[in-house]
Amino acid sequence: MVDTIDTQWISVLERLREDFDENTYKSWFKPLALINVEDGRAIMAAPTRFMRNWLMSNFAERITGAWQKVNSGIQDIEIIVLAGFQGADKEDGSAKNNAVEKKDTFKEQIRIVDDNEFGAPLDPRFTFESFVVGKSNELAYAAARRVAENKDVNFNPLFLHGGVGLGKTHLMHAIAWANRQRFPDRKVVYLSAEHFMNQFISSMRYRDTISFKKKFRNVDLLMIDDVQFIANKNATQEEFFHTFNTLIDNNRQVILSADRSPSNLDGVEERIKSRLGWGMVADIHPTEYELRLGILQQKANSVPEVEIQTEVLEFLASRISSNVRELEGAFNRMVAHSTLIGRPITLDMTQEVLQDLLRANDRRVTVDEIQRQVADYFNLKLSDLLSARRARHVARSRQVAMYLCKQLTTKSLPSIGRKFGGRHHTTVMHAVKRVDELRLTDSVLEEDILHLERMFST
Repeated sequence: MVDTIDTQWISVLERLREDFDENTYKSWFKPLALINVEDGRAIMAAPTRFMRNWLMSNFAERITGAWQKVNSGIQDIEIIVLAGFQGADKEDGSAKNNAVEKKDTFKEQIRIVDDNEFGAPLDPRFTFESFVVGKSNELAYAAARRVAENKDVNFNPLFLHGGVGLGKTHLMHAIAWANRQRFPDRKVVYLSAEHFMNQFISSMRYRDTISFKKKFRNVDLLMIDDVQFIANKNATQEEFFHTFNTLIDNNRQVILSADRSPSNLDGVEERIKSRLGWGMVADIHPTEYELRLGILQQKANSVPEVEIQTEVLEFLASRISSNVRELEGAFNRMVAHSTLIGRPITLDMTQEVLQDLLRANDRRVTVDEIQRQVADYFNLKLSDLLSARRARHVARSRQVAMYLCKQLTTKSLPSIGRKFGGRHHTTVMHAVKRVDELRLTDSVLEEDILHLERMFST
């Protein structure tokens, strides 16, 4: 039966190749792999979510039609996402055996993804191998590798925090994949805080909280994403607190993520915030240019059939600095446009296709905006920030504002000084130098500045 299914798949690919030009076939259909045919449905896999979504939106009927010409019993198709494989990558008679090997490997990977009965599925694209490391995320990466590769608990919990699209979820999935591969007997659970809350509410509704407690308090590695979601959810926080304590007391590893540090989780009980900071707290900063370029180069290497000039990657890395998710989305749009329209990827084409995204990233932060935000952040009046007051809290906040003006705007030191009550440019120079020095030793100030920088980047 296996031979029959795989022979059908090869015939389907041949029909699609006849129906489309070679470039479209290689870009969209060749990377597919057959998983199975069951209950009138053909199940295939694509290496990326973007490819799956595009195929289902634009070619589902054509793929279904090709299947029905080969097997009249096929009524529907399904495309799932599994990274790291390519489908019809051999052009000779060995393609059939290759399809069988890949299908068996895919089935094993699907089993791993779906064996978690109460957690969320893992994205096979999110591994340590696909994570690009730079200065902004190297601490979080190193801590994640340490946890993933050791049964012994080194620090508990591991708390990852940073803005949207900077790689927190990627690292958590990577930990799960690596830990499962290294220690297959361990029970590893990953889910979002929202999912945790929904399961808890459901257990209360059906008066089955004992089963809920048993599930979550008997895992070896529990990972909860977006912990800030439980803010102001009192009942959920109570259960989270006891689950957390039970696992920690039993030397089970806990990994958490949020969009801010434990101390800044408004709406979360103090006893929980205190415990979240017990172990290792690792911040993922906004990406620097070199890291963004590295991410784009990695993505370009994953689509060797599309030629992308280096100047295009450098342009995107310099212009789209908000977060990795937006950067990858821009890259995917550019590649999709090229493969569908048949246009080479040049700098002019990139600017044309991404003009809306580039305009959004061109938003310039002003000195006035920085002054208002800093005053509000440190609970000061704007007039205090611009005044001659030398109280420690006011003076330090003023230095932070001057520092951010120097880092985030193109204004000269004299013009910045004038905006701060007519101060001399040497005063601004001193403020910038002082804040640079303090960032190395004052963790609270460092966190304040990182938080403010994220506010201005979104």
